Amino acid sequence: MADRVTVIGWDGTPLTDAARSALGAATLVAGAAHHLALPEVPPGAERIRLGSVDLAARRIAQHRGSAVVLADGDPGFFGVVRALRAPEHGLEVEVVPAVSSVATAFARAGMPWDDAQVVVAHSRDLRRAVNVCRAHTKVAVLTSPGAGPAELALLLGPVHRTFVICEALGTEREQVTVLTSDKAADHAWRDPNVVIVIGGSGIAPVRGGSSAGAARGALQSGGWIAGREPGYPGTVRGWALPGPAYGTALSESESPQLRSLQLARVGPRLGDLVWDIGAGSGAAAVETAGFGAAVIAVDRDPDACERTATLARRFAVQLQVIQGVAPGVLEDLPEPDVVRIGGGGAPVVAACAARRPERIVTQATTRDEAEAIGAALEDGGYAVECVLLQSVELDTRGWTERERAVTFMLCGHRPHQ
Repeated sequence: MADRVTVIGWDGTPLTDAARSALGAATLVAGAAHHLALPEVPPGAERIRLGSVDLAARRIAQHRGSAVVLADGDPGFFGVVRALRAPEHGLEVEVVPAVSSVATAFARAGMPWDDAQVVVAHSRDLRRAVNVCRAHTKVAVLTSPGAGPAELALLLGPVHRTFVICEALGTEREQVTVLTSDKAADHAWRDPNVVIVIGGSGIAPVRGGSSAGAARGALQSGGWIAGREPGYPGTVRGWALPGPAYGTALSESESPQLRSLQLARVGPRLGDLVWDIGAGSGAAAVETAGFGAAVIAVDRDPDACERTATLARRFAVQLQVIQGVAPGVLEDLPEPDVVRIGGGGAPVVAACAARRPERIVTQATTRDEAEAIGAALEDGGYAVECVLLQSVELDTRGWTERERAVTFMLCGHRPHQ
C-alpha cells in the first residue's frame, strides 16, 4: 500500500501550500489529462490517466511511495474519495478540498443553492436525473459523456426548463450559457460541464402531450435544511387528506382510506416517474408529487385537468398534466416506474402492463371488474394483490354514519428476478 495517499481538489485557482507540498513529494500522480499537465507535477513521478477509478485505486494500493490523486472541485462531493475509501481497496486518504463545481456553477449564475437538488447523471440511468428535474424547481446536474445537456433536454421533452450550462469551470475555456431546454439539444457542449435546471413554477395542462409553454425560473425562499423540506411540502401535515383539505368533493374512488393504501403501494420516491391515469380531483397526483416523485397526471376531462393543475400550484408541487383518453394518450409518454390508475378498467391496465412499470395500482367497484383487472395484470406477468376495502366515516357526536365506501384495491407488482 502507498505510504501516503493525498486527494487534491482543483478548481482552476492556484494550488494551496498544502496541495503543493503533497504534490511535490509524490512518486505517483493520478488524474485527468489537464491535471497531469500541471507544472507542479514532479517530472519523475509515475503518472496514471484517471479513467477507471477502481483501476487507479488498485494501482495506488500496490504502489510504494507517496501517491496523489487530482480531481476537479471538491473530491469529497460526488468525487473520487468515496471510491478510494471503498473497503475493497483499503486506502486511507488525506483530502485537500477545493470549491465544488456545483458551488462554482451557482456562483457564476449568481444564485443560492441551499434549496437545490444535486444529482449525478450517467447514460445508464439518466432518466432518474431527468425525473428529479421534472419534479423540482432547482436542480444541479453533474453530467458525464453521453448524459449531458443535450440528452437531458431530449428526455425532458415538453417539460420546459431553463438551463444554465457551465462548461469547463475554472479553466481558460470556461463558458456559461443560459437558454431554454428545448434549445439545448441543438448545441455541442464541452465536457466537463454542470447544468443548473430551473423553472416549473407555472403549471398548465398539456393537451395531447404538446408544450406547456415557456419555462419560468423558480427561486424558492430560504429554509432551514438543504435540498427540500422533508415530508409533504408547504405547511400541510399528513397525506391521504379528506376532501375539505383540497376544497373539493372526492368521489368514492378517491376516498382517503383507499388513497392511503394506494399511496403505500405506489411508494413514490425521488427519481421515480409516476403516471396517474384518471387523475380526477388531482388529490392522488398532488400527494404523490409531494413525496418527491415526478408525476404525469392524465385525464380525459378538461375540467379535471384544470383542477389538478390548480391544486398542484396551491400545494407547490410540480406536475405535468395531459388531457387525453387512455390508453391511446399513453403511447408517447416516457417510461413510468409506477402507475396509478383511477379509471379505465382492464384495457388501460393491459396497456400499462405492456410498458413494464415496477408496480400498477388501481381499483374496481365490482367483483367482475376486479377479476378482469386481475387477469390483465397476471397476463402481463405481474403478481396480484387484491383487497376488499370497506370504510365508514362516523360522526362521534351521535355515532351516526356520514359516508360509506366499498371498493376493491388491486396492486400488480413484478416478481424480483
